[in-house]
Amino acid sequence: MDWNRIARHFWIGRPEVRRLFPEASLDRITQAIAAAEAGHHGEIRFAVEASLDWGHLRHGVTARERAVEVFSQLRVWDTEANNGVLIYLLLADRDVEIIADRGLHAKVGAEGWEAICQSMEAEFRLGHFESGVLEGIRAVNAYLASHFPRSGPDVNELPDRPVLL
Repeated sequence: MDWNRIARHFWIGRPEVRRLFPEASLDRITQAIAAAEAGHHGEIRFAVEASLDWGHLRHGVTARERAVEVFSQLRVWDTEANNGVLIYLLLADRDVEIIADRGLHAKVGAEGWEAICQSMEAEFRLGHFESGVLEGIRAVNAYLASHFPRSGPDVNELPDRPVLL
């Protein structure tokens, strides 16, 4: 077990998420997702989790594994064109994971997503949490607009509001 990681996870809580993402920031992120989705047929979700619970930590669950769980829990996979994308931030680890449904992931690949994650993580290291998320949304939007351009009316299949776990 990584005791340093465990200590970080017990130290970081929901108040830290609220400090870094106050209501006004969540509103701007919601607006950015809605604006992005107006230009394509994809769906973007952003979720931030302060820390993992003891069970996840005891089993050594990684941010990636947790992001896959959240992708399923939020039903991001359940879009008509298999083009949902989850941007997941595990605050205690300062780790960003992007999970894209198979319809989009096959076109972008792991390297494309990892580049966005690294860019966001660099912003977070500077303390720029909102701008890091907004940059990530813009980058994901570029892929969605390229591969799933809007052609006609679109149904918003998933909520645009960030999820605080």
